[in-house]
Amino acid sequence: MGSIFRSEEMCLVQLFFQTETAYCSVNQLGELGLVQFRDLNPGIITFQRKFVNEVRRCEEMERILRFLEKEMTKANIPVIESTENDKAPCPRDVIELEGAFEKLEKELKEINTNQEALKNNCLELTELKFLLQITEDFFEEAESQLSSSELPSEESVYVTGFSRRHSSTSGGGRLKLGFVAGVIKRERFPAFERLLWRVCHGNIVLRHVQINIPPEDPMANDFISKDVFIVFFQGEQFKNKVKKICDGFHATLYPCPETLHERMEMSVGVNMRIEDIHMILVQTEKHRKNLLLSAAKNVHKWNVKVKKMKAIYYTLNLCNIDITQKCLIAEIWCPATDLKKVHCTLTKEASRNGSTMPPILNRIEAKQTPPTYNKTNTFTEGFQNIVDAYGVGNYREVNPAPYSIITFPFVFAIMFGDCGHGLIMAIAAAGMILYENQHGSKKKNNEILRILFHGRYIILLMGLFSIYTGLIYNDCFSKAFNIFGSAWSVRPMFQPNGHWNNETLQKSAVLQLNPAELGVFSGKPYPFGIDPIWNIAVNKLTFLNSYKMKMSIILGMLHMLFGVVLSLLNHMYFKELNNVFLQFIPEIIFMTALFGYLVFLIIFKWCQFTAAESEIAPSILVHFINMLMFNYSDHTITSFYCKQRTVQTFLVLLALLTVPWMLLIKPYLLNNAYQRKKHLFSFGDTFVQQAIHTIEYCLGCVSNTASYLRLWALSLAHAELSEVLWNMVLHNGFSSNQGLNAIGLAIIFAMFAVLTVAILLVMEGLSAFLHALRLHWVEFQNKFYKGTGYKFIPFSFTDICKR
Repeated sequence: MGSIFRSEEMCLVQLFFQTETAYCSVNQLGELGLVQFRDLNPGIITFQRKFVNEVRRCEEMERILRFLEKEMTKANIPVIESTENDKAPCPRDVIELEGAFEKLEKELKEINTNQEALKNNCLELTELKFLLQITEDFFEEAESQLSSSELPSEESVYVTGFSRRHSSTSGGGRLKLGFVAGVIKRERFPAFERLLWRVCHGNIVLRHVQINIPPEDPMANDFISKDVFIVFFQGEQFKNKVKKICDGFHATLYPCPETLHERMEMSVGVNMRIEDIHMILVQTEKHRKNLLLSAAKNVHKWNVKVKKMKAIYYTLNLCNIDITQKCLIAEIWCPATDLKKVHCTLTKEASRNGSTMPPILNRIEAKQTPPTYNKTNTFTEGFQNIVDAYGVGNYREVNPAPYSIITFPFVFAIMFGDCGHGLIMAIAAAGMILYENQHGSKKKNNEILRILFHGRYIILLMGLFSIYTGLIYNDCFSKAFNIFGSAWSVRPMFQPNGHWNNETLQKSAVLQLNPAELGVFSGKPYPFGIDPIWNIAVNKLTFLNSYKMKMSIILGMLHMLFGVVLSLLNHMYFKELNNVFLQFIPEIIFMTALFGYLVFLIIFKWCQFTAAESEIAPSILVHFINMLMFNYSDHTITSFYCKQRTVQTFLVLLALLTVPWMLLIKPYLLNNAYQRKKHLFSFGDTFVQQAIHTIEYCLGCVSNTASYLRLWALSLAHAELSEVLWNMVLHNGFSSNQGLNAIGLAIIFAMFAVLTVAILLVMEGLSAFLHALRLHWVEFQNKFYKGTGYKFIPFSFTDICKR
């Protein structure tokens, strides 16, 4: 039996290599991707292992790389992915790589710190600049109000803005005024204003105005919600109160000279400093961007190297250290067919590194059940994933994936049978296959596209099989093909041979063809698929119901019977002869005696009765129920063949005999075998387990056979939805009396295309896919597939770098 039908034969190998060359040897095994390491130190906690410091060093480098990628994202700099296979650095190169990372991180952090400090300084200077520009009018107005001994009312305090007026002095007159100027966030100003008024009892003048900055200015976002304010007061007591309130509301206070000349000099100095800082910020940002651009060319390579280094040291921690500290011992799972390849690779690596001791591989006996490894390629990977989603197979048991390559898309196509829809699906899948490399980056970022690309070959086969079943159903967008000519003819029903005439056609809404009339039915079936005349028949649904229901029973029976036969291959491979005679044989007899006979009745009725005898043909369902109930009292029921009662009674008794055969004999034989060997044995547990299996199988044959009727139900649902969509959209557009122009027909066709893709391809396709999945998992695989194993996960850099 080839490996495609069973999991690969695995072997447990003990591996010895020198400590000096251990890193390079494990590196080569990671590139090879054929071995899985076992943990030989399960009782030792992580931080007590030998290479834990190296692992932590790699984690620190990963942290630095994440910091670099974060900075690149902020600066909108894309990471350049390398297509080369970047090797893991040698241990002596790790220190140099680590130093480069630390230097780069330190330089970036210094740039960020200096940039942040410059931005804060620029922000403060810009606020001071606007404060000096805006406060000129505040001085003049406040002086004129207080010098005239008019204290402002609470309503007059709030001022939204002033026009610019130049004054020669900010003080003078009969009163000496003190003032405090600053900047506050706009949402805090109303509360700030109320508190100042209440604390100072109205003995202040408060003025404020919004900061207006051009949107193109790089500092514009920082001033969207800020106001410049100035508070005029008299006396040191008010000054202290105002400053405390400003501190409480986190308002920023700035020094403002009292004379116009000093304010102008300060404004000139502030503008010069702002220009200098802007120039420095531009140069700093340019330097930072160049640094990140340089790092972006290598960050993907660095990530790959660090991941490989970390994986190597993590794997070395799974090994044992010899007492001499000069040798590492590892145990690996490896496919038996690849053992020579692994040995040659390690030997070449040891020779290249000048090792004095070549690697030693000893195949040892494994007490643990080996992992399950099924070799796949691009085509079979999707089907194997479907099987593994149900459960990873036991070691060396029959693998359902090769058989599912045919059965899965075929079962799907039975429910999705429409050659038009199947053609669209096949073209879409072929497009994904042809343009896979071009759209590789997009599928990584989009989960739905990634799932579709992984299943592109499954979708392709589902589309091709749907084309085939669509031709069998003679269904293309709910329309039929008439390629070979119908086997039915209307002409013999007209006079002089028949009794139809033109008056009959005008008066009758529905006419029935009589197959008993000579020439109406040729007696020859349509060469391929269903006769197209059924597409216009009023009893089309009745005919298709009968046809597809019986077809579902036949295909379901064959599918389940095939699953039972595969269980025989497992019993023979594992040399379980008891299961062959006590499980497989009674199971196959039970299924064929009852449901195999049901299939026989269906085929016999198709062959025995012609179209003219369809009305007098006996009911299969009635006969099958009477067979199970031993009910033969109704003599009006037509028999299919002579001696039918004797055959049916024998088959039911034979099926009933298999129940105690499966239930009692196997526990009894196991009990005797264990007693001869004097081993402990629980007859009760074995009997209960066997009883559960027997009941599950017998009832499962009934429920699983009925479950295959979903093939009939979903096929009819898909055909009816397709017909409804045609009649309600496209047919109405073509038969409209309003005379739609080309634009109107184009819109109607676009609606038809969108609804076809959304409803019939996506929704109906997903529904048929899920039902096909259930039929394979529950009805097919449970006959032979246990799925309780664990997957072989090789130490592979390819898989590690994808994470």
